[in-house]
Amino acid sequence: MSVQGTVTVLVVDDHEITRRGLVVLLETLPGIKVIGEAADGQAAIATALELQPMVTLMDIGLPGCDGIEATRQIKQSMPALRALMFTSHDQDTDIFASLAAGADGYCLKDISAGNLEIAIKTVAGGGAWLDPGIARRVLRACGHVGPVEPPAARGRGHDNPFSLSPRELEVLGAIVDGQSNHEIAEQFGLSEDTVKTHVRRILDKLRVSDRTEAAVKAIRHGIF
Repeated sequence: MSVQGTVTVLVVDDHEITRRGLVVLLETLPGIKVIGEAADGQAAIATALELQPMVTLMDIGLPGCDGIEATRQIKQSMPALRALMFTSHDQDTDIFASLAAGADGYCLKDISAGNLEIAIKTVAGGGAWLDPGIARRVLRACGHVGPVEPPAARGRGHDNPFSLSPRELEVLGAIVDGQSNHEIAEQFGLSEDTVKTHVRRILDKLRVSDRTEAAVKAIRHGIF
C-alpha cells in the first residue's frame, strides 16, 4: 500500500546512540520526517499524544513501561496511529504480544535501510509489515502452514502454482529466509544484477509489489 505525503515518525529507543543514529538515518529517507523522540514507554505515550505522529517506531525493551504496553496504550488513545515495532527481540511471546497490543508491523534491528523505509511507508499506508522470518512463524501459528522443513527439502513436493523456475524457487526460498540480494548472490554464485532480475520476475509472477508480500504469499500457497 502507498501513502501520500510525508510520513511523520516518533522514534522510541532507550539507547541514546541507537536512537540518535536511527533518527539521522530516517532523515535521509525520502518522504519520512522524524518529529519526536522518546527514551522510555511513558515518555513515548506522552509524546505520541502531544505530537500526533503517523507512525511510532518502537523498541520493546524499554525501562518501566515496555514498548508493547506503550503501544497498547497509544493505540487505545489514537486508533488511527500506525505502530511499527523495531527491536532485537525475536521471541514468539514478544511478537504475538506486540500484535495483540495493536502493532501494525514488526521488524528486527538488522533490517536494511531500504527495507526499513518500505516497512514505515507500508504501515503508514494502512498495510502490515513483518520481517519475512517473522511472517513465516506468525502464519504457521495461525495454521496457514505446517512444520518448517529443513532448507534442503524446500520446494520439493510442493505446489508451484505460479510457474516459477527452479532458480526462481531457490531465490524465493532465500527471500522467505530474509536474505538480501547480496547474500543471495553469494549463496548461488550469481551477480547481484542477475538476482535483481530473478526477484523482479518472482514479484511479477506472484503479482506482489515487494519481497515481504512475496514471502507471505509463498508461505500461504504452500510453496515453502
